[in-house]
Amino acid sequence: MSGNPARCVCPGSYDPITNGHLDVIKRASALYDDVVVAILHNTAKQGTFSPQERIELIEAATADLPNVRALAFGDRLIVDVCRELDAAVLVKGIRGLTDYEYELPMALMNREMTGVETLLLPGDPAYTHYSSSLIRLIAQRGADVSAMVPKPVLAPLLDRLGPAPRTE
Repeated sequence: MSGNPARCVCPGSYDPITNGHLDVIKRASALYDDVVVAILHNTAKQGTFSPQERIELIEAATADLPNVRALAFGDRLIVDVCRELDAAVLVKGIRGLTDYEYELPMALMNREMTGVETLLLPGDPAYTHYSSSLIRLIAQRGADVSAMVPKPVLAPLLDRLGPAPRTE
């Protein structure tokens, strides 16, 4: 696969997008002319937000980045998404050694299968402990997650999850 080296794909579930995700997307937007945030979702599972809602939240969070767009893809291999988008590079954030060990075999397999390269960007240390699932959990328990998600995401997240009723 030759692909367009000026276009990259940032894959993930983004349920919801976090400030850690946003950091990687912003950095990718400084490196590539066209950044596609590829929302990968399992159509058999129901997420907190629908794929269309995730697109809208990402678009709101990246409104100041004109070279970023979000698209959703269900039950697809990321290399097939890259082929469809004519993208030569995947950009992924890694938070530490565990992420690296998980991502390396996938990067090697993707390159072997299609020639798509993977750029692993070390996460900003301020965000390395963030994950969408953990943020959803603590938001549901009533903790303040306002510093963990982009401003346009906070109200929809709290509206959707809201603090779980406390039982004493």
